[in-house]
Amino acid sequence: MKLITRLAMGDTLSDSDAEAVFLDLLGGKLDDAQIGAVLALIEVRGATVEELVGGARAMRANVQNVHYTCPEGESLIDTCGTGGTPKAFNVSTAAAIVVAAANPNPGAESSRVRVAKHGSKSRTKRGSSEVLEQLGINVNASPDTQARCLEEIGICFCFAIHHHPAMRFAAGPRKSLGVPTVFNLLGPLTNPAKADRQLIGVYESRWVDRVAKALARLGAKRAMVIHSDEGLDEISLFGKTKVAHVNNGWIRTEEIDPSKLGLSSTKREDLIANDVADAARIFQSVMDNAPGPHREIVCLNAAAGLVVAGAAPDIQEGLTLADEAIASGRAAETLDGLRRLSHESAS
Repeated sequence: MKLITRLAMGDTLSDSDAEAVFLDLLGGKLDDAQIGAVLALIEVRGATVEELVGGARAMRANVQNVHYTCPEGESLIDTCGTGGTPKAFNVSTAAAIVVAAANPNPGAESSRVRVAKHGSKSRTKRGSSEVLEQLGINVNASPDTQARCLEEIGICFCFAIHHHPAMRFAAGPRKSLGVPTVFNLLGPLTNPAKADRQLIGVYESRWVDRVAKALARLGAKRAMVIHSDEGLDEISLFGKTKVAHVNNGWIRTEEIDPSKLGLSSTKREDLIANDVADAARIFQSVMDNAPGPHREIVCLNAAAGLVVAGAAPDIQEGLTLADEAIASGRAAETLDGLRRLSHESAS
């Protein structure tokens, strides 16, 4: 294949060429050796913005969608990260619950925030699907049930393995490579409910700017792409976090310093769950308003989500909204609602 030969020669692909390669890959037209070569060659030098845009378009052409239209004046957000970094207890998923439970400020851009939480399994066994299943959520709910969850409680979980069936063609080569590949970046760019606002944590600092530029090219209304100095794909409590903001095609970067937000300092070890059962226990304790660093890091990342959603003007105000969503009991009620509705068939 000429395009694979070009990759082997060190060339980069245009967005249209990348789209063609990934359409062939997802259409079952490449064998395992060709797929492994494409993924390895792109990973060694790093995907370009054009390759991310083309790959995402191919992914979007093959996704099984959740058919849901967000009401006018409300916003639909995803908090899916790339994975490939040390996992605490699945902060992004807990933050998604809090974002869905928060009440936007009067006069905010969005009158309500709904969350189509996209996610999968993790090598750590503490990915979003594993933790939510441990908490009693039906992670295999149908797209129709997911749409009902969005409508009635403001959040659903979109399990990637069900929404991206064409990814089966890449499963073997990805497992054999054993490292994050461009698909770790393309998955978060392909929300099944077509959320146009995203909070994306990436596994290396080099991807912050590139993923932000790809989101702008792909038409994201608003987004934040994040990576912490300690290597986390979430906003950290124990160091600075690099952030690229996307706002209707415009991009700006900044650093978030938790010490300037009045948050307590902690160590990474204080946040790590021992296993999936421990992760679920921590998750539930946060929803139940237990104080401590677990609650703080969830509020911090939820605050960023609320900024992206247009519910808060800045992180500090977002922290106030996130704190109130937990303290009022609405976050726990939202989790309970997802637990119940995810097991019901859509009417």
